[in-house]
Amino acid sequence: MPKSTTTAATPDPIVFEPEFLQGLTKIFEESIVFNTVLGLKIASIKPEQVIAHIAMRPELVGHYSFNRLHGGVISAGLDAMGGLAVMAAIGARHMDEAPLQRLHRFGKLGTIDLRIDYLRPGIGERFELRAEVMRLGSRVASTRMEFLGADGKLLSTGSGAYIVS
Repeated sequence: MPKSTTTAATPDPIVFEPEFLQGLTKIFEESIVFNTVLGLKIASIKPEQVIAHIAMRPELVGHYSFNRLHGGVISAGLDAMGGLAVMAAIGARHMDEAPLQRLHRFGKLGTIDLRIDYLRPGIGERFELRAEVMRLGSRVASTRMEFLGADGKLLSTGSGAYIVS
């Protein structure tokens, strides 16, 4: 019997509307004031991954002799990125709603568990943070995050659980 050559249709990738992206960026970079303190700037928001950057500043130094980034900046940055990834995943799940309606779904989002592994010191002028949702349930979302140097070297990893309802 010949093998079937038909393949399952690949669904079209979800593309967020500019209104949703602008609203989510405003919430993340301006409304969450601590993200402003950290200097988190979004580079990309996609349903499957979010990316942001932090520029090194004197206020973020944890060890003055080495001009090393404070571990709390790494931890807080990865936690914020896990939350952003959950926001993007929730937004993608509810594409049938208007962009502003989806943006109001984030009011109850909060961290319930966070693990950070510091692999290398945070030394450099600029850092990249990435996050993705591993599972989005009806009440809890699980995420995986990465903190990279400007050269792309992995400096820290994280995993988090977030309450979504």
